[in-house]
Amino acid sequence: MKRSIIASIVAFLSIFSNSLFAQNSEDVTRKVQDYSAASVSVRFFDRTVYYPGNVDGNPIDVHITIRNSGSETLRFKLADDRMFSADFLAFTVQNTQLEQTDEIVEKRTKSHTVYFREIAIEPGEEYSFIENAKKYLKFDTPGVYYLEMRFYPELYKSKYLELKSNRLMLEMRPAPHAASSSIIPVKEDTAEILRPEAISPDKVVEQTIVARQKSLWDQFFLYIDLEAMFRSDPLRDRRFAAASAEDGERMLSDYKAELMSDRIDTDIVAVPERFEIKRTNYSQTEGTVTVHEWFKYQNFSEKKEYVYYVRQRDGIWRVYRYYVNNLGTE
Repeated sequence: MKRSIIASIVAFLSIFSNSLFAQNSEDVTRKVQDYSAASVSVRFFDRTVYYPGNVDGNPIDVHITIRNSGSETLRFKLADDRMFSADFLAFTVQNTQLEQTDEIVEKRTKSHTVYFREIAIEPGEEYSFIENAKKYLKFDTPGVYYLEMRFYPELYKSKYLELKSNRLMLEMRPAPHAASSSIIPVKEDTAEILRPEAISPDKVVEQTIVARQKSLWDQFFLYIDLEAMFRSDPLRDRRFAAASAEDGERMLSDYKAELMSDRIDTDIVAVPERFEIKRTNYSQTEGTVTVHEWFKYQNFSEKKEYVYYVRQRDGIWRVYRYYVNNLGTE
């Protein structure tokens, strides 16, 4: 009789444990996100002339966009230290793969806590951020490279799950002498160097708007005081003031990427169908440019008045703040 009772208890426990295992397996399966509708694309951000070495002084900044092309909300983890969310791969024309930097190897081989946040993207939406590929790979010699990226939606420790990007061609030129090693944006279609010019405030605003109409981001930001624009918001200003220099740079890079993705401060990056400069007032160092801008929709046009605040430093005028007033529809 006792043997029968013990056998029954063992059998019950076995069935109960199998049931729990099956339930846990179902929970795990249910929690795994389907990333088949997610895509990753990369392009050069603030494209410049690239040289070997000089990681921080001459970065290879890459604009990374994750897009949800599906019909359900896409969720993924994004590490505060992006080296646990992303990888860059680069190949020579002989298909030789570049080595990773000592920094990334050391970080990934040490045991420590990885902090991350969960990002949710609705159908049809995108999320963007910027990373310096030189922090991931050793670009030691000039030449032509093919650069691509891997994104880990469940972080590097789960790198069996990855999203692959498109491939970019990168030309690395021989290092110049120290006096000419500053970061200089260049035009997308040529190697012509972009430099801000000592033009009047109204011309600064005109060129900025035209650059936005043509999606020429390097030229759009040429006359934008990005830090001042970022810090015009009190909450962002407090965060920036309390941040380290490195975190401050990351904030500005993220802000720039979000502007380009049309996620925040959408008025400054809105694309008008046409515009008309109405009034320009300025002293030796400060000024405003008032512009009427028309935005075309399917059945009507919306008219807005933009007031761009400009400031002059070292002979160059830049936009550091703006105000928008709705003037109705036409």
